[in-house]
Parts: sequence; C-alpha cells; structure tokens
Amino acid sequence: MLLHHAAWPEVDAYLKQCKGIIIPIGSTEQHGPNGLIGTDALCPEIIATEAGDESGFLVGPTFNVGIAQHHLGFAGSMTLRPSTMIAALNDWIESLTRHGFDRIYFLNGHGGNIATIGAAFAEYYASYSLDAAACPVQLKQRNWWELPGVMDLSRELFPVGEGMHATASEVSVTYYAYPGAIKSVEMSPKIAPVGSFTDAADYRRTFPDGRIGSDPSQATPEKGQRLVDTAKRALISELTGFFGTKPSALAAE
Repeated sequence: MLLHHAAWPEVDAYLKQCKGIIIPIGSTEQHGPNGLIGTDALCPEIIATEAGDESGFLVGPTFNVGIAQHHLGFAGSMTLRPSTMIAALNDWIESLTRHGFDRIYFLNGHGGNIATIGAAFAEYYASYSLDAAACPVQLKQRNWWELPGVMDLSRELFPVGEGMHATASEVSVTYYAYPGAIKSVEMSPKIAPVGSFTDAADYRRTFPDGRIGSDPSQATPEKGQRLVDTAKRALISELTGFFGTKPSALAAE
C-alpha cells in the first residue's frame, strides 16, 4: 500500500497491525548518456512499491533529492547540502513517529547518501541520549543492491562492465519499469574509466559522459525484471523481521 494512495483512516487501521513503513530514498542526478536522471530514486521506489503491493507493508513517499554535488556539472542534476538533508530527514522521521510508526526502513538507491543518512539517524537518536531517555523508534537503511541475492545476480547478468556509476543493473531496473524511456546510445569508450573525483568540475573533467567503470548499453527490461524480483523477495523477508509483522497478517485485513 502506498501512503499517498491511502486515506487517513486506512493509515490508522494499518497502524493497528503494523508500526513499520518503507521510505525509498535516492537522488536526482545524471546517469550517463542512456540512464535516467531519476535512476537512484526510481530503483528503490520500484522495488519498494512492488514489495508493498505483494506484502501489504506501507510505502511512503520517495525522498528523491540527495547528496549529489559532484554531479552538478551535468544538466538536470540536483543536490542537497548534507546539513539540509539531515534536517529534512529528521522532520520526516518525527512526522511519522508522531502518528505511531516506530520502525522506519529507508531503502536507499544512492551511495552518496549513506553517510548523511547515518548522520541523520545519529541526530535523531542524540535527542533521546542527551535527555537520558530510551528511544522507542528503530531506524534502518539498506542499499537495494546489497539485498541478498542482488549482487550475485548482477554479476551473472553483467560479468563485464557493471561498473560503479550508471551501472547496467540500475539502468535495467528503470528500463523494466519505464520501457518507454529506453535510450539507445553508443558508448565510447565501451567501458567507462574508473578513478576518483572531488567537486563537480573535477567529475565532469574526469568522466566526461558521466559513467564510471560501466557499460550500461547492456541494460534491458528483462534483466531489470529479474533484478526487481530478486530484490523484492529479499526486501519482504527483511521487512518481516524488522517490522515484526508477517505480510499474511496484513493481507488478511
């Protein structure tokens, strides 16, 4: 169930059965010449939505702009400052916990968010620690590509050219959900270089088409569906343990 598609009495009823919610979180940034700018937000959104549809777990709105200052050399990319993101995440968390949610699971699609999400969690917990109070809320973040079975499948599907940014796997996931957005672009070089970067100008200079170590021309909707199916099953299993509620209990309501 999607929070945005529910009426408030339905959310009230859900909270009587489960206190957990999934928040897809990602970024709005370039993903090479054939990847969608929303890729890092779309991937966790697609996986979480399918998992929520199957399990009955509630899926919140996607936090779709993250830490992406280094991508600003490419048109369409957007970013938050870390301090802004920390503050916004805490507002989201406090809004949800006010209603009784006490297990909030952030399914992340952007590696650049990891440290800032962790800092936001520390900021939230600090208020309880400084007041010598026990926090009743548990927060968790998980990168979708680290769900059990996903990396193994990615290596099977893309033994060469998976890469680190604008990967064949993440582009495949978006092509599965949005086949009308498929873009056929010749990659030159076929596999992008790898290396480090600092700011946006350095990134654009080092990786002129936006890719890092990848050949996303291998992406297909069929491969994306296999990745989503694997991630969805693993996510439902993990949410069942974290929320302490079986999907069958929600489906019966």
